[in-house]
Parts: sequence; structure tokens; C-alpha cells
Amino acid sequence: MTFAERMLKIDRRIIFLVIGLCTLLPLLYPVGLPIRISPEVHGVYDYIESLPERSVFLLSIDFDPASKPELHPQAVAILRHAFRKNLRVIGMTLWVSGTGMADELISTIAKEAGKERGVDYIFLGWSPGGTAVIINMGQDLYTTFPSDYGGHPTKGQPVLDGVNSLRDVAYAVSLGAGNPGVEAWYVFGKDKYKFELGGGCTGVIAPGLYPLLRSGQINGLIGGLRGAAEYESLVGKKGRAVAGMDAQSATHLAIIVLVMLCNVFYFTTRRAGRLGQGR
Repeated sequence: MTFAERMLKIDRRIIFLVIGLCTLLPLLYPVGLPIRISPEVHGVYDYIESLPERSVFLLSIDFDPASKPELHPQAVAILRHAFRKNLRVIGMTLWVSGTGMADELISTIAKEAGKERGVDYIFLGWSPGGTAVIINMGQDLYTTFPSDYGGHPTKGQPVLDGVNSLRDVAYAVSLGAGNPGVEAWYVFGKDKYKFELGGGCTGVIAPGLYPLLRSGQINGLIGGLRGAAEYESLVGKKGRAVAGMDAQSATHLAIIVLVMLCNVFYFTTRRAGRLGQGR
């Protein structure tokens, strides 16, 4: 049996092992391959970068743990950027199933940045009503959220000084995995109360939101893990998203190489068979 024939009959478990290593190693030891930054991701980054210190930034974490692999890195990168810019961060969620995760996320990044709850940031939590919550916040923030997620009265907290409704928000970003999400924030929020809006979403949802982006209804869009990796690169703190893109690139490269080798071995054995018959 020739070498090419042995390779074509290789144990499939070896192939699984190669793919597994190509996925695991970049996650453990990220390379940080160059990533081209798209204009839509730049739109969100540039707007946050342009905000004066102590501007009010609202981040709506509209996803649950099922979408965490794609949207959690987006939230981490945006929060790091907002805290670095010394913005006042208002966190909330329209998804009750993601409330605990969202609170832990904001608290962790705030602690990393040395920010104080109630002074530099607040997590309002979740309130029943879906899109009605957005409308109510546009009329009166304090009747919608009389207390924050920790049970402390929202009125009087320094982080909300001068903030009465969504009209006082300088910039809002919704990281959505479905409905309610980015579209709801535009229809029931920005369109009514005239604040600037950016968005983030899972990769599968992104194509459906491009009409909002192209029409200027949102000023930027972070799509999937790739978008999160782009934002991490802009912030200058590469994390899980960049590592995930490294793993994806390495796995794709391994598959391409394996397909090419299989074709080479196949045509080699086929040619050898024809030569054998000719003799």
C-alpha cells in the first residue's frame, strides 16, 4: 500500500484531534491575527470616543446566556471603552432571563476599571412591559425604574444627576439577540425621543439590521463575534472575541489544507492505478 493510499484510509479520530487542537490552542494562546475594522463597527466606537466626559451612556443588554458567546464580548469591549472615557453608564435589560448575567457583567468590568456603583454606573435591571418600558423611560425614568437592581432608590443617585428621561441620554447602544432589541429601541426610543443609537447583534441577525444602518436610523452596528473582535482591537484590549477569531481562522485553514491533501492523495492513487493497468 502506497503512502497516498494509507493517508486516504487514515483513522478519522486523528482528523477530529487535529481540528480540536486547531480550535483549542488559539483559545488558550491567542495569536492576535490582524483584523480589518469595518465602517459599521467604527461608527459605534467613534461616537463613544467623541462624547465628553460624564456624558450619559445607556447600554441595554438585550440577550440571555444562549447568545453569550457572541454578545458578551461585545458588551465587555463597549463597557471598557465607556469607562475609559469616564462616561456615566446606565445599564439595563429588556430580557428577564439575562438580568443576573447582565448585572454580573457590568459589575465585573466596573470593578476592573475602578468605577463606583451609583456614582459612575448603575444597573437598573429589568422591568415588565417589553417595548412599553422604552416608551415609559422616554417619559419618566424614575416611574419606570423607581429602584435599581440592588433595590436602592434611583432618585438621588449621583450617576443619574440631571437625567429624567431618555431625552437626557447622549448615546444608547442595544446589544440584542432578537426582539425586543435594536429595532425596538429605534421604533419606540430614538424615533420618539431623539437620542443617538447604535446596535450590536448576533451574526445571524446582522443582515436584517443593515437597512437601519444604511438609512442612518442607527449610526453603527457590531455584528457577531467578528464585530466584537473588531471592537476589542479598537479598544486595544484583545480578549475572547479575538481569541475566538484566531480559533476560527486556524480551524478554517486546517480544513482547507486537509481538503487539498485529500485531493492530492486521491489523484495520486488514481494516476498510479492507471499506470498499473497500462503495464
